[in-house]
Amino acid sequence: MQYRLLLSCVVAVLSSTAALVILYRHANSMGLVDRPTERKQHVGNIPLIGGLAAFFGVLVGVYLNGQFHSFTNALLGTAAVLALIGALDDRFDLSVRSRLLVQTGAVLIMVICTGVYIHTLGHLFGYELELGALGIPLTLIAVIGLLNAFNMMDGIDGLAGMMALVSIGAITLFEGLSQWSSIVVLLLLAAALLPHLAANLGLVGHKIFLGDAGSMVVGYLLAWTLIHLSQGRLPQLSTVDVLWCVALPVMDTLAVMIRRMREGKSPFKPDRGHIHHLLLDAGLTPRVALISLVGLAMTLVFIGALARRGLAPGSNLLAFAALTITYIAVSGRVRQQQQVRQAIVATLAQTSFVQRKAIVIPLRAGPIAGFSYERRNADRRRAMAQSSR
Repeated sequence: MQYRLLLSCVVAVLSSTAALVILYRHANSMGLVDRPTERKQHVGNIPLIGGLAAFFGVLVGVYLNGQFHSFTNALLGTAAVLALIGALDDRFDLSVRSRLLVQTGAVLIMVICTGVYIHTLGHLFGYELELGALGIPLTLIAVIGLLNAFNMMDGIDGLAGMMALVSIGAITLFEGLSQWSSIVVLLLLAAALLPHLAANLGLVGHKIFLGDAGSMVVGYLLAWTLIHLSQGRLPQLSTVDVLWCVALPVMDTLAVMIRRMREGKSPFKPDRGHIHHLLLDAGLTPRVALISLVGLAMTLVFIGALARRGLAPGSNLLAFAALTITYIAVSGRVRQQQQVRQAIVATLAQTSFVQRKAIVIPLRAGPIAGFSYERRNADRRRAMAQSSR
């Protein structure tokens, strides 16, 4: 059985590679290319085909592996709809409302067809927290939130794909290698993403992007697999374990959405406030930023593994909440400082040399920061005239 899974993974890699080659030739004619903008600072038009190719690899791998259970069938069927909507979004830039409507429909179809949803938060603080009907709206928020979290994290080369690999590795770590059969779809997803990552990072061939079709499908498959593992009759993961498996995407999405709402903006309006943008604006190169974020994600998983062993579920949840609040506060502070610095630089760029000195000198003057450059020179000349009398 393990040999069959290994063969399925190999076939998923090969199928994904073949799909990349075919789609690359037709990306321009289909309009699946990403053009540079003020927010998207890449060079040239890049095909948005990585996610479609990876999903094709997953489908072929599942077919070869023979995983035709009702849950898997419903999952892949609704994921195919999201892949289509994601491709249309890449092509026509659909509205947020349209995407949310389709995503909501996909989640509800999964609940109706499989009966799987978040019906309990587990045993916390001495109580079993059953949700009943409230679990369905919470499932909606959780799935849509995670698939959009991966969509938002797809901001520098390799980031969304590497975050997916870290999450899949975390699930394998928390669940144990002996339970691989319950995460076959995710293992095939990890394999199918490898050709995309190799091209996206410039290791082979031409550069490609994952696209909304890919980032949404990755988040969707992860979300439903985590729910399935934590909400079964014999749960293999606790609710808190689920949070640690996707810690960085969840924390960053919460931080960005909270900041946007504080600024009176739509939480879905894109900007340059994600963690990868903060690192780039701090002077890191995209490759160094990627390595740093992968290291941070793995560190959070390691912290979660330690908390899982040493803390009760309730205390574990509080530890995750405390770390999330800290992340939100620190990232918000860094974002604010960078905005102030950028505003100063923009102001200096628009002023004359004399005006620039009048601005810069007070910033460095310490206790006399209220005096302008001209005012201080006039005071100096007056003092010299008085001393010469």
